[in-house]
Amino acid sequence: MEQKQLDYKDFWDWFLAKEKYFYEIVKNGGQEAIEKDFFDHIAAKLRQINEGFYFLTGMSNDSTAELVLTADGEIRNIVFIEELIEAAPTLGHWKFTALKPEKNIENVGVEMGEYSFSKDNIFFYSKEQEEYPDEIDLVFVYDGNTENKNAVTTGVCIFLDSFLGELNFATQIDTFTVVEIDKAKQDLVPIEKLKDFLSWREREFTEKYKSIKSADVEEEFSILRATLDNEKPLIACMNISLLNYHEKASYPWISVLKFHYNGEHNDGLPEKEDFEILSEIEDKAIENLKEKGYLYIGRETSNNIKESYFAGKDFREISKVFKTIKDRNPEYKISFNIFKDKYWQYFKYYNNAV
Repeated sequence: MEQKQLDYKDFWDWFLAKEKYFYEIVKNGGQEAIEKDFFDHIAAKLRQINEGFYFLTGMSNDSTAELVLTADGEIRNIVFIEELIEAAPTLGHWKFTALKPEKNIENVGVEMGEYSFSKDNIFFYSKEQEEYPDEIDLVFVYDGNTENKNAVTTGVCIFLDSFLGELNFATQIDTFTVVEIDKAKQDLVPIEKLKDFLSWREREFTEKYKSIKSADVEEEFSILRATLDNEKPLIACMNISLLNYHEKASYPWISVLKFHYNGEHNDGLPEKEDFEILSEIEDKAIENLKEKGYLYIGRETSNNIKESYFAGKDFREISKVFKTIKDRNPEYKISFNIFKDKYWQYFKYYNNAV
């Protein structure tokens, strides 16, 4: 990660050279000036480090400007924001913050046109799932005008992002829905109690799985073949032992590394050269990630795309490994996704197949 650290240093060296100018813009400029003379400059520079960085600014107090970097809830980018802020210089009149911080409920209110969102009109309750007891599945109930359901859902999400803080909102809740008050099916809990509820569930989860050190299961891979709707073949190689592992929830973070290749002349499968290169990349990733405690679940190849699947106890290290793979192999279009899935429902098809 030496190159990445250099990128961080380059960014802050650049910022230091302009920080007095930026400070004056934030303190004395209006919104238009901030966007044109600060945000446009910083956005271009941040893109050199990573795509998907967003930012907020304002005066933290009369003499301190604050720059908040946010991943907008995208799990795979969180670690890079944390590292960049950790590398920030100490400046008396600047405050640098990684991810939107949590706020006291009294200081959280969202106005969106005709809609308003506050502790007075948002409630919640938990849906318990017998099949998935560790799943935190919440229903947020909005007491107000729900004619525009998309606007209501967006407003509730913005409220929760501010109340819980970006990191907690992105990582503590597994699934949720937003409903109008007459659709509620359980007693309503005041939204003020949400933080305590999530902390309790997190402690309960940690206690339940703290004694499970690693998934010590013998690897047993199975080849599965199928035909897509377009008549192209699909070939998968999945670790049956892991798919049958009973403590999946102890590895709740699923990661998907996706390679795009040209298989037009081979029924959507990679040609020999691509097959060998992609296999070598994957083998190195598996070796690296196993050393870091991640599990290799398997791979799927079809329709000009190869996907590799991993599970882990955390999302930060694998984000960095995947980002390095993407940067070092520009000849392929590479993307990756990381999400929480305590029961590996993403692989339901393969669980049923084996």
